[in-house]
Amino acid sequence: MKTFMPSKRQSLILQMLRENGFVATDAMVSHFQVTPQTIRRDLNELSARGLITRFHGGAGHPRNEGDRPYQDRLVTHVEAKQKIARLVAKTIPNNASIFLNTGTTIEAVARELLEHENLVVVTNNINVAQTLGRNETFNIMLAGGQLRNADGGIIGPQAIEFIDKFHMDYGIIGINSIDDDGDLWDYGQVEIRLSQATIKNSDRTILVADGSKFGKKALCRMGHVGDVDVLVTDTLPAPQFSTLFEKTNVKVYHPTAQI
Repeated sequence: MKTFMPSKRQSLILQMLRENGFVATDAMVSHFQVTPQTIRRDLNELSARGLITRFHGGAGHPRNEGDRPYQDRLVTHVEAKQKIARLVAKTIPNNASIFLNTGTTIEAVARELLEHENLVVVTNNINVAQTLGRNETFNIMLAGGQLRNADGGIIGPQAIEFIDKFHMDYGIIGINSIDDDGDLWDYGQVEIRLSQATIKNSDRTILVADGSKFGKKALCRMGHVGDVDVLVTDTLPAPQFSTLFEKTNVKVYHPTAQI
C-alpha cells in the first residue's frame, strides 16, 4: 500500500488542529483562500486516514487532550495537577459547601481536601465521591443520571437538575481550554451544561486549568473567564492573559502567588 503523504495545505491544517484543538471550516477557507469544497475534500481525506475528527462546521485533532482516554489523562501533567489541587485546598475552609464536577484535576483536588472537616459536597463524579467518602465528617451528595463508564462521571439532564437544587459556597470546575480572548472551551455539551449550572449556583467559582490549557480552542464554547471568580493554575500566565484576568477581576492563584 502506498504511504499517504499529506499535501502542504493538509500538513498546515494538521498543524492548526494540533495548536488549537478545533478549527472551523470557514476559518480554514479564509486562511488558505480556497473554496469550502476544497477544504471539505482535504478534511474528508484526513478524516479517512484517521488523522483528524470531523465535527459540524470544522474539525479537531483526534488525540487532543479533551478526547484522550481517561487512563491517559490520569498520567498527564500529574505534577501540575497536584500543584493546582494543593492551592485549591488552601482556599477552601472547613465547614464549607462545594460543587465538584468531572475531570482528573478535580479528582486531584478531592484528594487534597481529605484533611478538611465537615465539608458538604455535591458531585456528579463517582471517583470524587469514593475518595471523599473516606472522611467521615463529610456530607456527600451524588447526582443521579447516566454513568459514563470511561471516567466515572454521571451525566444527563437528571444530573443538571440535581445541581440546580443546591446553592453552594464554592463551585470548582475544570475546562479543556482558554483562548486568547478569555473564552472557555470544552468538547462536550454535557460538561458545558454541568459547568454552567455549577457557576450559576455557587457563591464563588474556582476554575482549575494547567498551563497547557491556555491559548487554545475546543469544540464548544462554555463561557468566558470573566464568569468565574478565581483561576488556579500551575504557572504564571503569559502577560496577555494576566492583563485579561486583571480587566475581568479574576483572581489568579499559582505556586508563586500569595494566597
